[in-house]
Parts: sequence; structure tokens; C-alpha cells
Amino acid sequence: MSSFRMERINKELVREIAYLLEFSIKDDAVKSAVITSVDCSKDLKHAKVWFTTLTEGVRETTLEALKSTAGQLRKLMGERMYLRTTPQLEFCIDRSQDYGRRIDSLLDSLAAESKKVVDDSGQ
Repeated sequence: MSSFRMERINKELVREIAYLLEFSIKDDAVKSAVITSVDCSKDLKHAKVWFTTLTEGVRETTLEALKSTAGQLRKLMGERMYLRTTPQLEFCIDRSQDYGRRIDSLLDSLAAESKKVVDDSGQ
């Protein structure tokens, strides 16, 4: 399969999963999940679904709720999408935004330190 097709399938899976979580799944614990990306295998049998939440404290409970609704989501996706095989969903917490925020704060602290050193030296 071409990478362009896989990219289109991954984007469509993101849209469908986000839609189904919002409007078709009754569990309120999954409503806090924000789907960031999907990485589907070339044979369309498995898909890693990366998600985050707005608050860091509920990520583990959201992960457990998503794991428990994975079968129901797969069934609903099979009804809505035109794929030969509906992938089995594996949910993973996306920590890239946390990592980015940490790098930004480190860079800000370095910039503040260098400004303080320049101010202290009188230049």
C-alpha cells in the first residue's frame, strides 16, 4: 500500500474514532480523550490510537475506559467505514505535548539565566 493511502486511512480513523467517542459511546470517562493520531498497520489488522487529555490526572482512568470500549468502537467503525478489515484498536497515551512543554520551560529558564548573567556583568 502506498504511504499516501495509509496516511489518508490514519486521518480518517482519527476522525471516526473522535466522532464515535463523542456521539456514540455512552461512557463519560472516554469523553475527555483527545485523539492525536492513529498508526495503522499495512494489513489494516492493528491500529495504535494515540490520545491525550486536557488534565493530566485522568489519563490512566481514560486509558482503562478506552480499552474497555475498544470492541464496541471497532464494531461501530466497521459499520461506518468502507474498509475490508476493521483494525483492532490499541490505545496509548500521547506524552509528546508534556515533553514539548518541559523542553519549552527548560529553554525559558536558560534564556532567563543568560539574561541574568548579562545583566549582572553590566554589558
